[in-house]
Amino acid sequence: MKPDARKYLPAYLGLVLLLLAATGTNAAADIYMYIDSNGILHFSNVPTSSQYRIYIKERPGRDLGNANPRSFDRIIREAAQTHGLSEPLLKAIIKAESNFNPRAVSKKGAKGLMQIMPKNFNSLNIRNPFNPRENIMGGAKYFKQMHTRYKGKLPLALAAYNAGPHMVDKYKSIPPFPETRNYVEKVMKYYYVYKKS
Repeated sequence: MKPDARKYLPAYLGLVLLLLAATGTNAAADIYMYIDSNGILHFSNVPTSSQYRIYIKERPGRDLGNANPRSFDRIIREAAQTHGLSEPLLKAIIKAESNFNPRAVSKKGAKGLMQIMPKNFNSLNIRNPFNPRENIMGGAKYFKQMHTRYKGKLPLALAAYNAGPHMVDKYKSIPPFPETRNYVEKVMKYYYVYKKS
């Protein structure tokens, strides 16, 4: 997949799954993906190397965990409209970051639904990181900054949200950290699921 084709990722995946459904091939509906050193996403329903990992299982809608993703829909909608972002994308980030737990705290000290680091609270107008509205509005604002910085290239914006923009700038692609690569894949998976739900 060419770099400029990444913006067509959701449509591409939708077409693949539509074709699989039309042929009645339920067992072959798994989609595999890997991200190369240039940050380019590669997909296949028949992986040809060990670099590919499972991306979407046969029935991805069942892999959303026990959390209620609709609990914060009103706030997510407001944040998406305020910052010009996709509601399913914000929901996917929240799912990957905290699994919709507003009291979540990471080992590194990131807090709340969108796992905001304390050093960013002031610039994002967050007084109480465990307040769902403050956290989601602040996290959406920060993600929009990353999205703009990387000219709408979603994998790079997600990598910057996870590892920091300095790391994306340093490597000029998704940093080669398993945590960051897994994070980008996870958010993309949830994004696809929420867009279809």
